[in-house]
Amino acid sequence: MAQQLTLDLLPPPPPSLDNFVAGRNGPALDALRHCAPGRAVYVWGPHGVGRSHLLQAACHHAGGLYYPAAGSASALHALATGDTLPGPLVAVDDIHELSADGQAALFALYNRWREVASTRQAFALVTAGDRAPLALELREDLRTRLGWDLVFRLEQLTDEERARALQSRAADRGLDLAPEVISWLLTHHDRDMSRLSALVDALDRYSLARHRAITLPLLKDLLANNRNSEHT
Repeated sequence: MAQQLTLDLLPPPPPSLDNFVAGRNGPALDALRHCAPGRAVYVWGPHGVGRSHLLQAACHHAGGLYYPAAGSASALHALATGDTLPGPLVAVDDIHELSADGQAALFALYNRWREVASTRQAFALVTAGDRAPLALELREDLRTRLGWDLVFRLEQLTDEERARALQSRAADRGLDLAPEVISWLLTHHDRDMSRLSALVDALDRYSLARHRAITLPLLKDLLANNRNSEHT
């Protein structure tokens, strides 16, 4: 079973469009990189595919506002109906988890997005969920609006793509990860790329602190020490 490690002292880097490992998701990444005011993008896929990474990165890239589904529905509704302009981009994450009030707020936001799309008040609207629009258990008028512009299904990275991403991450730090280290990580560890990247960073620092080369025994030693620290 994959080990779920927090590595609290070595968090992953902040999400950005540059550190998103695209794999087969290049078109979605490109659409978000060039998402101009007046456009809307809906991305969907299973947990761990990078939905939240992309939405937070798009907000950082454009100077936008990020709203998780667990956030305040009233704040989202105020944004949709208030006099204040939403800004260049608004992202609403995990819409499949929205409450009835949250769905009503997002419905109002879509309406405002469409009303001002060709004006100086235009903003980009980016949303994400775990299923295709018509498969979501949301109010029908909201599901329809999700397909008004661009829709992308996000695909999981293959093991080969993860391996290349880990090698690239290691190379950026001047490291050369042995194939058996990468194979062990992909087989036994959390498969989320942000957590895998954080572990590579941790392994680099641990190697320097212990004055030891990066090997599979060193990796297992790091993970064992991390587990011990979580229980003390």
